[in-house]
Order: sequence, then C-alpha cells, then structure tokens
Amino acid sequence: MNIIIAGAGEVGRHLATVLTADNHEITLIDLKASNLESLREQSDVATLVGSATHADILQEAGADRANLFVAATDSDEINLLAASVAKSLGTTKVIARVHHSVYQAGRGINYAKILNIDQLVCPEYLTSLAIASVLRDPAVQAIQYFARGQIVMERIEVSHQSQVIGKTLESLSLPAGVRIGTVTQQDKTVVPTGETILDAGDHITLIGATEIFHKVLPMFRKGELYKRKIVIMGGSAVSVWLSRALDSRFFSIRLYLTDHTRALELSQKLTHVTVIEDDPTDPNTFAEENIADADAFVASTWEDEDNILGALQAKHLGVPRTFAVIIRPTYHELIEELGIDRIFSPRIVACQEILHMTQGKAVQKIAQLDEQGTCVYRINVGRDAEAIGQTLINMKLPKGCVFVAIQRGDNIHVPGPHDLLEVGDTVVAMAHENLVQKLGRLFS
Repeated sequence: MNIIIAGAGEVGRHLATVLTADNHEITLIDLKASNLESLREQSDVATLVGSATHADILQEAGADRANLFVAATDSDEINLLAASVAKSLGTTKVIARVHHSVYQAGRGINYAKILNIDQLVCPEYLTSLAIASVLRDPAVQAIQYFARGQIVMERIEVSHQSQVIGKTLESLSLPAGVRIGTVTQQDKTVVPTGETILDAGDHITLIGATEIFHKVLPMFRKGELYKRKIVIMGGSAVSVWLSRALDSRFFSIRLYLTDHTRALELSQKLTHVTVIEDDPTDPNTFAEENIADADAFVASTWEDEDNILGALQAKHLGVPRTFAVIIRPTYHELIEELGIDRIFSPRIVACQEILHMTQGKAVQKIAQLDEQGTCVYRINVGRDAEAIGQTLINMKLPKGCVFVAIQRGDNIHVPGPHDLLEVGDTVVAMAHENLVQKLGRLFS
C-alpha cells in the first residue's frame, strides 16, 4: 500500500517503522525537519517537510494516488483538516487521530461524515475499551464497540431456576432481534446450533436490540445479576470513557479524584457513577471505603507516576486485579515485574487500531473467546461477494458460524433469518478460526 502519515511524533514514527517493515511505501510529513532526521537515516521512509493541511504539500506527497492517509499530529483540528483535504485530493481511505471527546462522541454532529473522513481514532477512547474488554468478556466488549449502544450484549450464567434448562435453542422461540452467540459448557466454548441443549451453570453470550434485551434476560436467570465492583482513580479522559463503557446494570463504579471542580463536573456528567472527592491511595481512605473489596482497581490519572504507585498500593492492600494507564513508553519495561496486572498505553492502542485498518481483508478477527479458537470476526461484504442478495436462512453459512450484528450505514441491528446482505454491509460473526477461509470465499 501507498501510505502517507502526517506527524512525526511517537505514533507517527512507530507507524512508519512498522508499516515499512511490512513492505508498504511510506511518506512521513512533519513541520520540523529535525523530527524527520532519525527516520530518514534509519529506514526507507520518504520524508517531507511542511504542513499536511496544505494541498500542495499533500499533492507532493502523492495524496492523489495514496491508498491510506493517517493524520497523527498533536492537534485535533490539524488532523481533521489534513485528513479531509487528503480525501478531497483522491486518497482512498483517510484516518484522523483525535483526543477531544467532542469529536469522538459527536454530540449530535458526525464530524467524520461532515468532513468526509473514513475513521476517527481517539487513543483515550480506545484505551477505555481495551480496559473494559479485560474487565468484561472480550467478545462482549468487541460487539459493544462495534454496536455503539444500538445492541446490548452480555455474558450471563444460566441459573438453576431458569425455564430454559433441558431445552434446545430452536425450541426457545426467542423474539426477533435476540440471539445467543456462544455457549460455554464445562470450560468449552462453542457457537451453538438449534440442537444445542442448555443446562444450569452454562454461560451464554446473549445479544439483543437495546429495547428488548432486558425483557428476555429473565428467561435465563432469576434475581439480580452480580454487579462487579470497580474503583477508578483519576479524572482523566480515559476514566470518563471507561465509566461510560461499563454498563451500570452489570458494574458498580466508584470514581475517586482530588480536584474539587473536576469532581463536581463529573458527578453531573456520570450520573450512574459514585464520584468521590478523595485520594484512594491514602491508607485511611482505602480502609474506610473498603476498597480492598473491589473486583478491580484502575489507576488512570494524568500522571504516570501516580498511576504506577496507585495500582501497586491497591495490589499490595488486597485488590485482586489492578491496572495502570501509562503514557511514556520508557516505563513499560520497568514496571512489568512490579506486580501490576496490566498496563495500557493510549499511544500503543491507537497504533494497533490503525495498523488493524491497513489489513484490508474481507474477514478480520476482532476478539478471541477461548484457547480452542472460537473468535469474533468483522466481515466486510465485497462487491462480488457470493452472499449478496441472499437471505441468511438461505445462505450457505458454515456450521458453527452465527451472525450477531449487521451494520448498514449508521444503522446496526441483530439480524433475523430473512435479512438480506448488500454491498458495503459490515457483519459481525462468531465462528471457529478454521472457518475463516470458507467465510472469506463467501464474502470476498
């Protein structure tokens, strides 16, 4: 691929190095020649000094014939403008990195659509989803990220009082818009068929349209679901996104921060979260608030040092799982052996997301469910795909594959048996990894 990257910061340099190693042709643009010198000497990256918002610079870089443009400067506004100009000049796909939530969330305005940008990548938002995927089932988080709130998905245990025990899935008569994606029985996860029989203690992945999901939930378990207790330290953007990503029906969230103004602001924005103006690393606060009883502790202030110390102390005082958000890459190797369960870097997460977008495959894995190879796949329906125009019930899907969501434009829904696929649709499916080639032939 012919790829142009704007911004020779950490993300831009890392992307250029990795993509060059994959035999892509890379042109890196930056305002400062000094930012480009090291790459010019160390790799085969072509460099260009200038502003990526200027059409003449982009034309010199080859935007009219580029397959991909990535705007990764430190300015949201420059990234948005540069990506929009590159698209207008003829670049096939453009991506802009943004930090401010106003661009990612939109608040009624779709900036990507208005500016003709294919994808906005927000490192803080993606980091919150990465943390959430560890706190939740990874498949659940993958679908929630894809569905943008239009679909609810949760992994639940079939209770001993459930009315579905001993019944096959085809006999349950689930309403339209509800599906069971996976069934885990005796530590083995499978994509079920209509003949699969449910038993008490089975774990199922239940997917449904938001408006009917909780009407179906009582079929599988009685009483209240256990709410996992999560403590978040810090009022950063990652903390806010994470609080929003964790459904209050399944999580009890306490957010600690010491800034009075920020605490007041977030208590009004995050009404489902208990916002506490205090320092959870203070031993007295830790004991009085029973933080040791939490299922997980996430240190996500603006300061790496505070996050490292906070996560370490929480681990030392009894919290079973602790996580820290780290900005500077120099810390990563140093803290691997300290006892923190996992660290998350917004820059690394953003790079991984952009690299994922360069794959261009019809079938892409977005989550793995178990060690046996059951995965969640995102499928792009190509122009010549065999599946176009067929209803799902008539489609020759491999046994052990189930469609759980279809996106067409801005609409995302749980498909029914009579849904038709169209060119440009994006499908999320659950299947074993040995079915990937068959799916590729059906949708390429």
